[in-house]
Amino acid sequence: MIMSMSQPGETPRLETPEVCLPPALRKPRLRRWEAADYLGLVHGLAIKPATLAKLASVGGGPSYQLVGRSPLYPTSQLDAWATARLGKLVASTSEYDTPKAGT
Repeated sequence: MIMSMSQPGETPRLETPEVCLPPALRKPRLRRWEAADYLGLVHGLAIKPATLAKLASVGGGPSYQLVGRSPLYPTSQLDAWATARLGKLVASTSEYDTPKAGT
């Protein structure tokens, strides 16, 4: 995240992730290597392009569209997939949903 201030003495505000992204990652659909970069920059998910390729083969990855032989990942699908993979927000470890012993 990037902090910016428009006037001296003004409270800093966070820029939205889209503003902080390099121009190459501001497109509506991304190639596989760009999708991996996008997931890392926007969602903090460290995933390699090869992993996305494997998930495209076996299932469980983000949805994509083919243009010829090239997969293109819509950023909306990347966002939805990343959100589904992330757990809920917790304030302490006691809030985790863990199975009870003997049940």
